[in-house]
Amino acid sequence: MASLLKKPLKLALVQLATGADKAANLSRARSKVLEASKAGASLVVLPECFNSPYGCQYFPSYAEILLPSPPTKDQSPTYHALSSLAAESNTYLLGGSIPEYVPSTKKYHNTSLLFSPEGQLLATHRKVHLFDIDIPGKITFRESDVLSPGNKVTLVDLPPYGRIGLAICYDVRFPELATVAARKGCFLLLYPGAFNLTTGALHWSLQARARAMDNQLYVGLCSPARDMEASYNAWGHSMVVDPNAQVMTEASENEEIVYADLNGEKIEETRKGIPLYIQRRFDVYPDISKGNVQFDEPDSTT
Repeated sequence: MASLLKKPLKLALVQLATGADKAANLSRARSKVLEASKAGASLVVLPECFNSPYGCQYFPSYAEILLPSPPTKDQSPTYHALSSLAAESNTYLLGGSIPEYVPSTKKYHNTSLLFSPEGQLLATHRKVHLFDIDIPGKITFRESDVLSPGNKVTLVDLPPYGRIGLAICYDVRFPELATVAARKGCFLLLYPGAFNLTTGALHWSLQARARAMDNQLYVGLCSPARDMEASYNAWGHSMVVDPNAQVMTEASENEEIVYADLNGEKIEETRKGIPLYIQRRFDVYPDISKGNVQFDEPDSTT
């Protein structure tokens, strides 16, 4: 079996404390990413909505224009901050997510940006599944009141290491995205996400471990730090799960960075011991990765 992960990789998840000041959020993110880089991380992940508060009431006022790419600094200060920071830290940098506005469609999106160690944009992922829930007596939230969904599966090749899959928060509840990514050769799935105190307690760890178990690869979930004075209270507990569904590292609810050392041997060992990849019955059910899978946004101009 060819190794999906070509060489060991140190992954860092930055569980960032964010507030209402975008410039302060970007400055804080820079400090933490540089800290992670100095600790040896080659791939650093920021949380969902890391440059703004999370909430439908905030998306329009914090939204930035990303297309056509590259945007100007006035259109997207966050894009340029991330690009510079990736180069400064010499890391692959996943900019969690930010609110995006597309003037041509007048739509808002929840969008993640991945940059190379040279500061080049490698991939963009718009949240595919919007967070619309209603748990009586607990929480009601409707992202679709403001946001529009993305329309593609996002897979990215990191040449020294291998292929990873990107998604955002609520996307983790839909195993089809993870299955396609795994069948297309990913060694890692990354989900910046802001689960709340209700859904986090119920399903955060369970979802991470389930996606890892089903697909026998690494999974990383990166949350904002919890702020009980904010209008939305994030769960925290950023974590990395190994291909055997064991939690390798987990944050508390406070601001911190957690690290995990990933290696290809663990994937191979897991898949050899429980050989799902040669036991699937595609004569009984379809291989969804060979179906009508969208890998490009229909309206993207890059």
